[in-house]
Amino acid sequence: MTSRPDPVQPANDDARALVRQLLSLGHAALAWEDPDTGTPGISRIAFARDPEAGMLTLVSGLAPHFRALRDRPDCALMLGEVGDKGDPLTHPRLMIRARASFVAPDDPARPGLRARWLKRNPKATIYIDLPDFAFVRLTPVSALLNGGFARAFHVPPEDL
Repeated sequence: MTSRPDPVQPANDDARALVRQLLSLGHAALAWEDPDTGTPGISRIAFARDPEAGMLTLVSGLAPHFRALRDRPDCALMLGEVGDKGDPLTHPRLMIRARASFVAPDDPARPGLRARWLKRNPKATIYIDLPDFAFVRLTPVSALLNGGFARAFHVPPEDL
């Protein structure tokens, strides 16, 4: 049995530029595991790459992924948009494996996170301070960029 070479290439400058573009979208799909059943779930989340905290989301305690991330912090994100034309599978997308950690309400970094979040998401003013909402840092473990047909790249965490 012969082994085939990995068709996924290391990220190059063009791939890293596309990664930065996808990281700026402001939303993502978040995959998580239900702590009671072990079955997967997926949620659309607000998403940001904060200059000080890294990848970040704001989650309501009412959302099923709140408890899931608290109990089982391994998760995955999918960032990308389907264009107006063409096969959806030819449009760029970024899959990130990550580990979630909650920012404590009394964390000294929280006021800065809050201010920067509201600058990007001003409508969050109505709920950001409700007691069930929490910031969650999403620390990347690995990533795979699919830049379109025959354009797949391994993206190391430091490039995110």
